[in-house]
Amino acid sequence: MVYYVLKELGLSYEVVQSSSEEIKTPEYLATKHPFGKIPSLNDDGFQLYETRAIVRYLVNKYQGTKTSTVLIPSDVQKAALVEQFISVETSYYTGPLFKIVKPLALKKHKGIEPDLKSVNESREELEKTLDVYEKLLEGKDYLTGEFSLADLLHVPLTFFAFSAGEGDLWNKRPNVSRWWKNISERESWKNIFTEYNLAQYATK
Repeated sequence: MVYYVLKELGLSYEVVQSSSEEIKTPEYLATKHPFGKIPSLNDDGFQLYETRAIVRYLVNKYQGTKTSTVLIPSDVQKAALVEQFISVETSYYTGPLFKIVKPLALKKHKGIEPDLKSVNESREELEKTLDVYEKLLEGKDYLTGEFSLADLLHVPLTFFAFSAGEGDLWNKRPNVSRWWKNISERESWKNIFTEYNLAQYATK
């Protein structure tokens, strides 16, 4: 998500890789992320952790400085709608989706058999969410009507869902399918796909 925002805003950045061992060290916990997670951001000495806090910060500080992309509008009501759909994504979309993607990815790449009951329950939960999205997206290309941070935050995990063979959940809903096409075919995401070799995760 952070890379996608950086690309949309036209910002240069340096990626510092941290191993699973490093993120648990006392130094990392004290200086980067007290819960031993990634990502964390260092912007000219300003340290910040948690993905959505990082991307909001980047938008608030750098939006409009390098590109014309608007991820959070200046209009208060339009900005509130973006925040509304970010909350929707966090509360109703990402949770069940993660519970589908993680076990299926572990099976695909490590041969670990998933708990199919749990996967199916999460799939049913996500189906209900996508039914609501189908209604919300009627007559619209994006959640608020214009591309925003709310749309962008859906992309990475949904990409991995498609890679795990779950794409029909989106494709069988015309409005949702159109929306996914719009947000996943942006030039910035294509650049990330190439730069980070995401083709290796794509459905064979």
